[in-house]
Amino acid sequence: MRYFLLMSCLVLCGCSHMAQDSWSGQDKAQHFLASAMLSAAGNEYAQRQGVSHDRSAAYGLMFSVSLGASKELWDSRPAGSGWSWKDFAWDIAGATAGYSLWQLAEH
Repeated sequence: MRYFLLMSCLVLCGCSHMAQDSWSGQDKAQHFLASAMLSAAGNEYAQRQGVSHDRSAAYGLMFSVSLGASKELWDSRPAGSGWSWKDFAWDIAGATAGYSLWQLAEH
């Protein structure tokens, strides 16, 4: 886990192509909803594979957040729209909401 966090910081700090976007907009809702669905789906999938309840929650969250980070990394290439910390914040908020809704549905 430490290795993953260290590599993430090193990769993300090198993004020189940043997006000039606002905190609101249709794409922010799409980031939120997609991340929520991916997080809940990852949680459910891991649990159906026999993974413990706690670990499946971690897998779902990391699955969703890692896809959000990958999308932003793709956007940061020269031909892309640029890395957006705002999009990534909406990804994390959506992943957390998906996790929370999945937890409520389980209990």
